[in-house]
Amino acid sequence: MRPFRFLASLNVNSRFAELASVAREAEAVGCSVFVLPDHLVGYASLLPLAVVAAATERLRVGTFVLNVNLRHPAVLAQELASLDALSGGRLEIGLGAGWNKAEHDAIGIPFDTPGARLGRLTEAIAILKGCFADGPFSFSGEHYTVTDHVGAPEPVQRPHPPLLLGGGGKRLLTLAAREAQIISLGTRSTADNGLDPRSMTAAATAEKIGWIREAAGDRFDDLELNTLPVGGPVVITNTPLAEARRRADQIRSRTGVELTAEEILDSPHVFIGSINDLTRKCVELRQRFGISSFVALDLDALAPVVEELAGR
Repeated sequence: MRPFRFLASLNVNSRFAELASVAREAEAVGCSVFVLPDHLVGYASLLPLAVVAAATERLRVGTFVLNVNLRHPAVLAQELASLDALSGGRLEIGLGAGWNKAEHDAIGIPFDTPGARLGRLTEAIAILKGCFADGPFSFSGEHYTVTDHVGAPEPVQRPHPPLLLGGGGKRLLTLAAREAQIISLGTRSTADNGLDPRSMTAAATAEKIGWIREAAGDRFDDLELNTLPVGGPVVITNTPLAEARRRADQIRSRTGVELTAEEILDSPHVFIGSINDLTRKCVELRQRFGISSFVALDLDALAPVVEELAGR
């Protein structure tokens, strides 16, 4: 089995001192990676990650995830390779096709169909890998053209830093199974960019892993599977069933979808219970699904779990 890895994050803008302090705390409790999201509201992700890398010794840094629609991949490759080189080879690259239409509309970048965005992401991955490789690189696709480009600097990690892709739909997970080293098991979105609660159940997770296994073939055993809490905040409690019932009521009133309290507690995306409950849940998710990587959005709450399991 793969050892447990935990990814710390920070959802608010922080000054250098606070960001460095949180990063050092994450490293001290045993987190493997510090990740930041990529949106037009708030800090850009790569500059703060450079601060994190400078403030720590072993903690890896990563994006969760970069929207490739907003940058040309050859330019992005230079920035990513620079961060990998400056951090001594500690970068992990999370990539996405973009989901927030309002961000695109605000700056006049077309928010294309899911198929077109997935096509752009597919081409961007090919260009990133080409730029990270040795020698001149050319590419001609529907969305991008690159001619005899030599990517510089070279990343420390060869052939390239680990790629993380994720999502809740079959097309994106199929691409991830073929191209990524780390796959984040996400949830499907509704037409209004809301969460489809049915896609966060254990049954839906099993279906997603089946898609990944089918597409990955011989690569499957080399993949790291990740999950993150999207079904609501982490809740530390000795009465998890009562809290899960409240969560079910909230989901029903917001979406009309009926989930039982047991389905909520069983979800790989919901973390409700005592520290012992959540520690046991991580172990069970690894045994049941092969999930060994967890995003700890609430590090203060989950620090005891991280300290108990990290690296095991």
